[in-house]
Amino acid sequence: MTDQLSLILITGIFIGGAAGYLGSLMLTKRMALVGDALGHVALPGMGLALLFGLDVSLGAFIFLLLGIFLIWSLEIKTSLPTEALVGVIFVSSLAAGFLIVPQPELLESLFGDISMVSFKMAVISAVLSMAIFLTVSRIYPKMILASISSDLAKSEGIKVKKLNFIYLLLIAAIVALGVKIVGSLLVGALVIIPAAAARNLSGSLKGYYLGSVVLGVLSCSLGIILSEFADLPAGPAIILTSAAFFLISLIFKRRA
Repeated sequence: MTDQLSLILITGIFIGGAAGYLGSLMLTKRMALVGDALGHVALPGMGLALLFGLDVSLGAFIFLLLGIFLIWSLEIKTSLPTEALVGVIFVSSLAAGFLIVPQPELLESLFGDISMVSFKMAVISAVLSMAIFLTVSRIYPKMILASISSDLAKSEGIKVKKLNFIYLLLIAAIVALGVKIVGSLLVGALVIIPAAAARNLSGSLKGYYLGSVVLGVLSCSLGIILSEFADLPAGPAIILTSAAFFLISLIFKRRA
């Protein structure tokens, strides 16, 4: 195994595991498609990063922060559901992104390119993924309670609005990392599919979120290996591997 392939695998494993874990929470809150929408919100930031010679994940994260703050502020002022606000920002950002992203790099922005990941990028991805993982583990029970009843959560001293903002920041962070390996068009699947497959197979909450992590890691690692030896783009290979796990999970799905 080459050193470059090792860096790619390390990056994919950490991001895939964190994405699967966060995805299990998003699926529980019925917000699975938010990650997909925010992937499109990241597109203008990726375009600006390419224009100024910066890392696309950095550009994506900065633009996602702006989008998240706008969504959070509008949610408080309008009382509209998060999904509706994300949809408005999503289509606007997608249109702007197509105008900003340089034509030669458009395909890379949409489908990702992990082949040129550096040692620095691998380390940053691993550290940020661990930070996301640890933060999710801290807020997971509170988010579950808040999704059941916000009034009950408030009675327990949980600051629901602050918690939702942290939750949206975590989604922004994993999307910013994910666009590097699967692109803005496919990043939602990186979060959604492992969690959906794990739900089919799990019989408990613990089994569900652990299964999401494992399937996220396996999808990324096996997809990267497949892309390396079959000479395929890594992003689509990762998502198709994840989709294969989902199809297998349907065969062994636990009956209610």
